[in-house]
Amino acid sequence: MRSRTAQARVVQRAKALVLAADGVANSRIAVQVGVSVKAVRTWRRRFAEEGLPKLGEVRKGRGRKPTIPAAKVDAIVEATLHTTPPGATHWSCRTMAKVQGVSSATVQRIWSARGLKPHLATTFKLSNDPHFEEKLIDVVGLYLDPPDKAVLLCMDEKSQIKALDRTQPGLPMKKGWAGTMTHDYKRNGTTTLFAALNVLDGKVIGECLPRHRHSEFLRFLRRVDREVPKGLQIHMILDNYATHKHDQVELWLSKHLRFHLHFIPTSSSWLNLVERWFRDLDEKAIRRGVFHSVPNLIAAIEAYLNANNDSPRAFVWTATAEQILAKVQRGRVALQQLAPQN
Repeated sequence: MRSRTAQARVVQRAKALVLAADGVANSRIAVQVGVSVKAVRTWRRRFAEEGLPKLGEVRKGRGRKPTIPAAKVDAIVEATLHTTPPGATHWSCRTMAKVQGVSSATVQRIWSARGLKPHLATTFKLSNDPHFEEKLIDVVGLYLDPPDKAVLLCMDEKSQIKALDRTQPGLPMKKGWAGTMTHDYKRNGTTTLFAALNVLDGKVIGECLPRHRHSEFLRFLRRVDREVPKGLQIHMILDNYATHKHDQVELWLSKHLRFHLHFIPTSSSWLNLVERWFRDLDEKAIRRGVFHSVPNLIAAIEAYLNANNDSPRAFVWTATAEQILAKVQRGRVALQQLAPQN
């Protein structure tokens, strides 16, 4: 009765029973505890018949019974998980309701109670690289324990950046209204950004070039060689794009021994931190921009580069190779379990 941690209904019933033991009338107990006289009589009868252990038990009510049979609920869940409607890839509330002979609201309640969301689909990709584990450990090891007397760069190309001009001027933002821009656009050409993110300080070496062949990659490597102080080794993390392994590139690297290339596994762009920087570039400088020509686009990219390097922010890698491998293994197990059904 004096407990501050027990459930409220248990404390309430205990108070009623203590008052009853003191000879207080049921009507007065009901007023003091805040319930009906009928409830007090019921608690006293149950206590006399069943004792203290079932004092706080919640009894099944006599309210409205479910109108949808359990078999129908199971049928809806089974159809949602293992079938598709004719001519469509997934069920909607209305299509399922029509087939099962219930209301769309009923289908929605059943799906919500079980966390089923047929209208949503997430994407994934597991690398099939035969050297996945070896490359992963190499790259993550560089992130977590960078080498001494060296610069660690994450390099990639952001190709086909479009210089888009809107067909009509947008309206500026004002109180209560967001800025507007037309949904259609005019294409004014493209450019390719070569970028190398310094993992330790967040600065970026970047250059816009018209294409992304091995010759442009060599030009960018020469720029990196000029900008990184002499005497420092250069460890560069990059993907498996063919130009990165071109014969001319390998010949140049054989003459510049301070460059060490580390290739991420195939289909693992998430392992390259410069992709995270590309996302910021796209959101803050390109997506909502208006570019009348490719030079306008390049000027906007260079302005973002300069602002980034004036106040750089490093991206900190925290996941260990063991954690990533465990997660990938869970994904492979899930795929193997689904393989026979497909």
